[in-house]
Amino acid sequence: MNRLKNKEKLWISFICLIIGFMIAILFVTNQQTDQRDTRDLWEIRTSIKEEQESQEALYNEIATAEKVLQEYNGQSENQQISSLKESIGDLKENAGLTEKKGQGITISLKPLFSNKENNLEYPQLNAELLQLLVNELNDYGATDIAIGNERIINISPPIRDVNNNVYVNGSSIGDLPTTIYVLTSDSNNLMDHMEVSELRDYFALEDIRLEIKKVTELVLPAYDAPINLDGLKVLDSIEEGEE
Repeated sequence: MNRLKNKEKLWISFICLIIGFMIAILFVTNQQTDQRDTRDLWEIRTSIKEEQESQEALYNEIATAEKVLQEYNGQSENQQISSLKESIGDLKENAGLTEKKGQGITISLKPLFSNKENNLEYPQLNAELLQLLVNELNDYGATDIAIGNERIINISPPIRDVNNNVYVNGSSIGDLPTTIYVLTSDSNNLMDHMEVSELRDYFALEDIRLEIKKVTELVLPAYDAPINLDGLKVLDSIEEGEE
């Protein structure tokens, strides 16, 4: 009997953790947005849209958690454990903490010129331009993004320029060329948009060209940078304790 009560407490704690985790993601995202010093109108509109999408995602997660809680009482103990593990896996996948496969596109950022015969300075990518590209990908159907080996998630730190190097998730992505991997439910639509996007002109001004390809199966790495959310440690301990 005590064991069953402990299971019930664990399940309710987990549901609260899901809600708390989504609220924390939204809070951190809001903080990162507020830290920007100067933004033009286009960036402000993009930021507002991102906040609306984050809030909608939060409401959906809360509704899902409430539904799961209602179904809990009708399950056996084994079913409860199975549901708990499945929910943990889904939560980690949605948060970007596991590898993810799917269809999508790749965008290779390469120097506009093919050699150095003209003694042109080797082009350098900047954080602002890369962030604009990530924002546009999100606006037009990207579900998951990785820049090189760095997975972009809701609580990724801002892309930054440090000593003429671009840092993603606190790690330098190095010199060009670099590749962006994008998962989407509609590869054709996203690819068609990026082919005519004015961002190509912005990159061209920096002597950088975008080489876009459609890929039937991509594998994005898990986000592996430090996350200051104690809830994730709880998730790991739950998984280990139930095995």
